[in-house]
Amino acid sequence: MSQTVFLGMSGGVDSALSAALIIEQGYELRAIYMRNWSRDLPGFRCSWADDLADAERVAVTLGVPLEVWDCEREYKETVVDYLVDSYARGYTPNPDVMCNQTVKFGTFAQRAFAEGADLVATGHYARTRAEGGRTRLLRAQDEHKDQTYFLWRVGEEVLSRTLFPVGDIRDKAEVRRMCAERGLGIERKPDSDGICFVGEVGIRSFLLDSLERRAGEVVEWETGRVLGQHEGAFLFTLGQRKGLDLGGGPKRYVVRTDVEENRVYVSADHDCPELLCRTLELEDVRWIAGEAPEPGDYLVRCRHTGELMDARVSPQEPDARHDAPWASLEFERERRRVAPGQSVVVYDGLRCLGGGFVSKEGQRG
Repeated sequence: MSQTVFLGMSGGVDSALSAALIIEQGYELRAIYMRNWSRDLPGFRCSWADDLADAERVAVTLGVPLEVWDCEREYKETVVDYLVDSYARGYTPNPDVMCNQTVKFGTFAQRAFAEGADLVATGHYARTRAEGGRTRLLRAQDEHKDQTYFLWRVGEEVLSRTLFPVGDIRDKAEVRRMCAERGLGIERKPDSDGICFVGEVGIRSFLLDSLERRAGEVVEWETGRVLGQHEGAFLFTLGQRKGLDLGGGPKRYVVRTDVEENRVYVSADHDCPELLCRTLELEDVRWIAGEAPEPGDYLVRCRHTGELMDARVSPQEPDARHDAPWASLEFERERRRVAPGQSVVVYDGLRCLGGGFVSKEGQRG
């Protein structure tokens, strides 16, 4: 008797090919469209209905029914509210990380298993491997598309029952070619980019629609001179160059934001010491295996598709300053600082071990 796989079908190229491959591999497929967000924003029509229509066309081509599961409440509470709250507190969040943890491999997976799924599947670029009675999460064959950076908060228990059908495919061009070969009619659809519920309106407009505008000062870091005004320190992130609206003069970079005092500090020095660090601290750390690795030298990635960097990683237990496991990282040489709230993900070779969120403290030269 074949196993039943519940697939999250988004209406995109990757999940469409995943559905076809699952059927070809002899599984019984149940295709699910997760309606996570359907709200139109000022000047932007949410694309959820178009994506659903694309998913329905693929399902018809494959001869399988498509179910629609309403996940909007969970998505609003654990992803959208998380993003808004993070920016309000001066952090720069990764909403896709939380979506994977709480919705795709949370709400969706839990309901799928409750309704009889043997396995769940998504179109993520990632791989799993059974090894010594454990399940390991590995980077995808296509390093440029690898999405393990967004999966570090998904636990081994769920991963052991997850398929990533496109994880072993060479590159996106090959995925599109394979879709065309199977007549799925989706191969020319552009990749989704940015935060899905923000869309073309942009994060600035979304935040101004969600948070109260607060006029404040843009201050030169080195001199304390006021260079301009802004509508809220929560609108800016470390290293930002565009959108400062300071008129002419040299390019300037955000080197610090202070949401309590509502100030944004900038520098014209690309190598300003405030933009560099050799150590950083991760908070709310999660390890996929459920236990911390030994302190040692690992690879870390500080942004999606960013370079893999060598670092000394030292996992730590909760203490007086941290109410959850945390970790310290030390690089061999100075690196660009990472915006607080961003994810840093730890790897042992191809294997993704886990990660944490960059804290506001602990970044030093």
